[in-house]
Amino acid sequence: MTETVEFTPLNGRCSCGKVKYQLQNTPLFTHVCHCTFCQRESGSAFALNAFVETYHVKLLEGETETVNIPTNSGGGQNIVRCSTCKIALWSHYSGAGDAICLLRIGTLDNPNAVKPDIHIFTSTKQDWLQFSDDIPNVEEYYKKEDYWPEESRDRFFKLMGRL
Repeated sequence: MTETVEFTPLNGRCSCGKVKYQLQNTPLFTHVCHCTFCQRESGSAFALNAFVETYHVKLLEGETETVNIPTNSGGGQNIVRCSTCKIALWSHYSGAGDAICLLRIGTLDNPNAVKPDIHIFTSTKQDWLQFSDDIPNVEEYYKKEDYWPEESRDRFFKLMGRL
């Protein structure tokens, strides 16, 4: 018998509070990205992003704007930001288009509610950063089949029309 886990929606917002949103389903998978692009974009040692079907992120109030920035892959990403304070809330990468968003976990009211699943692009991580043994880490990227839970892969490939 398959166990059904009920998800409690999580609220999030920008820094000024004018944009509020709700995450309405469990993320597919969550990355801690250590690539130099994420370091520069976040102004920190890494970015923490959850893959989520876009229709599971509901804008509750406020206005957003979308800014396209370059990525290492060359495909670019569209970052959705608060129109007032310009905080990045989520983004859409060229590979999945608007169907998937990468939600910035730090914008959740309770960011501890979403734990990371993997560290990626660790070949460019900050030298002082140490990893624990409980979360996988890979030097570059990976194949979803090697790390994502089956349910998450099924949701993703169904959304992308490959199931």
